[in-house]
Amino acid sequence: MFVGDSLSKNHWLSLLCMIHSSVPSAHYVVKINAATGMTTYTFTDYEAKVIYHHSLYFVDIVKEKIGRVMKLDSITSGKHWLDVDYLVFNTWHWWSRRGPTQPFDFIQDGDKVYKDMDRVVAFGKAIDTWGRWVDDNIDPLKSKVFFQGISPTHYNGTSWGEPKAQACIGQKEPFHGSTYPGTTPMALAVLKKELKSIKKPVTLLDITNLSLLRKDGHPSRYGLGKLSGRDCSHWCLAGVPDTWNVLLYNLMFSKNQL
Repeated sequence: MFVGDSLSKNHWLSLLCMIHSSVPSAHYVVKINAATGMTTYTFTDYEAKVIYHHSLYFVDIVKEKIGRVMKLDSITSGKHWLDVDYLVFNTWHWWSRRGPTQPFDFIQDGDKVYKDMDRVVAFGKAIDTWGRWVDDNIDPLKSKVFFQGISPTHYNGTSWGEPKAQACIGQKEPFHGSTYPGTTPMALAVLKKELKSIKKPVTLLDITNLSLLRKDGHPSRYGLGKLSGRDCSHWCLAGVPDTWNVLLYNLMFSKNQL
């Protein structure tokens, strides 16, 4: 099961495509549950399910009299994550979102409610809550937990030494070598710190640095159905998420397994 935002969906779709290319004649059934935000592909010949659960922040957003309140210390959707063999979590993409597309009006931390707060701090608190959920609910003998890591964007050419670049538009080659000339997303350090405090085994699928090198790997202006806009957040398929899945496969089967 992949749990997270549209970057998780990107990762999940990549895996589905890779499975289909390996067993193109395999029969499958698709089930979409709009109420829970879950989409399930069941490969009946193999009795295997590949699930995507749409969860932007992991933590709850509750409608109250004052408006939509994000509860940094509450996760009720975790009931959908129980008794799953492999869980791949991801969140960060929406934490900096503001304006009319932001799906909450207030942030609650403990008994204090804020109109807003430092989003990196809020992200860290949500990861802490998720980590406590893992410790309280995951049986390592039955479920293996991964965190997808932080998928980078390529909107600011200055960060990689091309100040005149129009984000990822027109980028045709990756960076050469293994070192990105810019900085890594600030959320990565927060994530790594929080993961260290989790008692149950959680494996970080550290995709950030390898993905930073692929400024050429985004849909750019071609991913929205017409030549407009620019998407330098998500990834083309086939493409970078396929590499994430190769790494995931290696991590799944290189250690003691279920």
